[in-house]
Amino acid sequence: MESPGASPGAAPARTRGWLGWWGGRFRSLCFDLLVTVMVLEGVFVHHAVSALLAVCAVVVCAPALLLRRRFPWLAVAATVTVAFTGAVSWMACVAGYTAARGWGPGRRLWIASGLLSLAMIPGYYRALAGSADRLAYVVVIPLLAVAASVLLGLWVFQRGALLASLRDRAEQAERERDLLAERAVEAERRRIAREMHDVVAHRVSVISLQAGGLSVSAPDDRTAQIAEVIRRTSASALSELREALKVLRVHQPMDSGSGSPTLDGIATLVEDTVAAGANLQADLPDPLPEVSGAVGRAAYRVVQEALTNATKHAPHAAIRVTLNVAEDRLEVTVTNRRGAGSHTFAVPGSGYGLIGMRERVTLAGGTLHTGGTDDGGYRVRAVFPLGADEVAA
Repeated sequence: MESPGASPGAAPARTRGWLGWWGGRFRSLCFDLLVTVMVLEGVFVHHAVSALLAVCAVVVCAPALLLRRRFPWLAVAATVTVAFTGAVSWMACVAGYTAARGWGPGRRLWIASGLLSLAMIPGYYRALAGSADRLAYVVVIPLLAVAASVLLGLWVFQRGALLASLRDRAEQAERERDLLAERAVEAERRRIAREMHDVVAHRVSVISLQAGGLSVSAPDDRTAQIAEVIRRTSASALSELREALKVLRVHQPMDSGSGSPTLDGIATLVEDTVAAGANLQADLPDPLPEVSGAVGRAAYRVVQEALTNATKHAPHAAIRVTLNVAEDRLEVTVTNRRGAGSHTFAVPGSGYGLIGMRERVTLAGGTLHTGGTDDGGYRVRAVFPLGADEVAA
């Protein structure tokens, strides 16, 4: 019989250490010690056997009872071995329960049950000496005792098997749910990719085409210069959009090659912004530090989004971009002054710019600080950690 709360089931407990034979539970070991003491007490107290036979019975039964969970055959064999003492009633019940719980229904169990029933007969035969119904009791009582213990063990075995089956079904249902969720995500990714290709890519292509035509037929150099900036920016946007569409369709990481922005691209981004008419000043170290691809992309996106927000919410205001390598970190700062008056043609915002910047910086292992300045402007400051091999010599 098992202690309350012991985990049922035929499968061995996945535990480590010397408690593995008791399901990894110290309370199970204590329970088995208690059962061993109670069963062996009958050898000395309730049955008149010689001291030598009692000691032999203890030496045989004690290890078998303590290790019965791991080796059910030991308990059965010990019961048959000490049948001559007559103190096998509880021993046989414990062995029958252990065999049924460990093996389940099968040939081994029926053989063990028969042996246990036979082992109980000598004790009851001597105990019922002189009884009129001696033969009936000698046969019936052992069978009933063993049958009751075996049925209890089978019930625990089936209960454990049922719980294991329910657990497997729950895990399978969870895996199927995750699979369905992944399929839904994949379908949504493909739908988004189609929408981006059909709408965004088409419109950006039209902008690039019109800007190219304007740069050729511009009435003056300034207009041609701005049109060329628009064309290059549109072409760059299309290249990055193709990378994003590839990620959405085939679910692969962003390529860190030429199509993906890096820290070196900040200089080109600043030049294009200045060529478009922005009042921008940049302080970039020369040479630029060697950083990982994740840090380079995140820094580029921070500058890009900060410049977009500055030209959107404070047009024609002075903007300053600063990259600074201090000890083991890279600091990227974009500060703009307060815009001069209100602007009628403000570009509508999505509200996700700062959220996207914070997510990118966090994924790169950095921190982002944003907020207003004392003169009414706005500052975006991102700090990225650099390894010893990432800082430029």
